[in-house]
Amino acid sequence: MSDTQDRWTLADITALFDGIFAERYQTRLVRGGDEPLYRPANSETPYHQVIFARGYYASALHEISHWCIAGEKRRQLEDYGYWYCPDGRNAEQQRAFEQAEIAPQALESIFTRACGRVFHVSVDNLGGDIEVDIAAFAARVEACAQRYLEKGLPARANAFQVALRGYYSDQATLAEAVAQAHATLDGRDKALSA
Repeated sequence: MSDTQDRWTLADITALFDGIFAERYQTRLVRGGDEPLYRPANSETPYHQVIFARGYYASALHEISHWCIAGEKRRQLEDYGYWYCPDGRNAEQQRAFEQAEIAPQALESIFTRACGRVFHVSVDNLGGDIEVDIAAFAARVEACAQRYLEKGLPARANAFQVALRGYYSDQATLAEAVAQAHATLDGRDKALSA
């Protein structure tokens, strides 16, 4: 992976995610169109889909972050049952959006760094008439990321971070990185059953 263009490919991130979660959680990472979406399995598609926008690598990491936080019941609902107010939010809607985005963006920042990339917060309100304090939001996201790193990541997020770090930092193969993530999940499962 000497060439920067080849370092972060959609094929790699999809292979890592699917390799870790497709069988155990019946969930796959899918390249989508303009808008991201989480779609639970149905009669036409027998697996859950984490759909990221326009083939953007950062969008894939962000949508994976949402999936890693969503509990079992939420993962049975389209878009986890959450509301989404599009670009152009008023001040109250923006505050609600930012509050809901702190934890996912904190995980996204951890994943992004595990890949050796630079993370940028997203307030996702370019068409709004309000002034957004990006620095304050970034500080809340970073504080949440630090809490995760100190207290531990959710199990699926931890497994995914292990795979990303193994593949991008430690130069493990895709198969080795997936195996490391499986070992992390298996170890957690054994600890819970003991």
